[in-house]
Amino acid sequence: MEANSRWVAVTAVAPVAWGANYYVTHEFLPADRPLYGAALRALPAGLVLLALRRQRPRGAWWWRSAVLGLLNMSVFFVLVYTASQLLPTSVASTVMAVSPLTMMLIAWPLVSERPRPTQLACAVLGLGGVCLMLLTGVEGTSVPGVLASAAAMLVSAFGHVLTKRWNAGTDVLASTAWQLTAGGLFLLPVAAAVEGPPPALSAPALLAFGYVSLVATALAFVAWFTGLRHLSAGTVGLIGLLNPVTGVLLGTAVAGEVLTGRQLCGLVLALAGVVLGRPRREGPPPLPEENRRPSRRGSERRGRLLS
Repeated sequence: MEANSRWVAVTAVAPVAWGANYYVTHEFLPADRPLYGAALRALPAGLVLLALRRQRPRGAWWWRSAVLGLLNMSVFFVLVYTASQLLPTSVASTVMAVSPLTMMLIAWPLVSERPRPTQLACAVLGLGGVCLMLLTGVEGTSVPGVLASAAAMLVSAFGHVLTKRWNAGTDVLASTAWQLTAGGLFLLPVAAAVEGPPPALSAPALLAFGYVSLVATALAFVAWFTGLRHLSAGTVGLIGLLNPVTGVLLGTAVAGEVLTGRQLCGLVLALAGVVLGRPRREGPPPLPEENRRPSRRGSERRGRLLS
């Protein structure tokens, strides 16, 4: 129980940092440069983590890093940036709140984690709370924005579960660094070709990129992928509901927004989904298939002992 609480606390760092990221991006970063915005978010974070853990990919991790970097970093960052420009934050956050249910369903065939009825119920409860907090109407909603947000949710859910499947036995800090670096390197030439020269950044924008890259990306993804190693994908997905909760609380505390009674009820429901969905006890993650197979020598030795 104590170990689970520790890993839940570590994992919660990610959605809290991402919730604050909405405000920082909207207020301080250039709105018309999604490709450069995504590249400048991913590449510095990857290089910092590489400096901290100087390991190069080996074997299959060369192509795995490329695949995960493309899904979790390149495509996801661009889609989130685009959705945040086309949609009100409330609508974009509500679409992303479907992620816990999506992660549970994807984890079932990919990592053999069958969602428990309690987890599904808590995911629905949390989603209802997010809708109650954020949805204020349909005005300002664009179909391309909804599609971008939904695509970001699907890409991230699939990429995160795939990371859980492949990350067994691999250093989390190193694999996160490889993904971020690969994602940034994919984006840079595309950004140069599509958006031209890099944008000129003011001092506040540079500080904002420092937060986005180091805290909301490097630290957040290390915490998130660590949680995926020690907890089920369904549990991690439910913890992700703290993302819109953080956005609402930050808007109230920093932007001077008023927290209505309906939003307060939604906040309570979303937090209840996170707390009630936390399991009392989770076993260690399953070993990779090759580690579960008895070796030929071990089988022969057991055969001699039984004969």
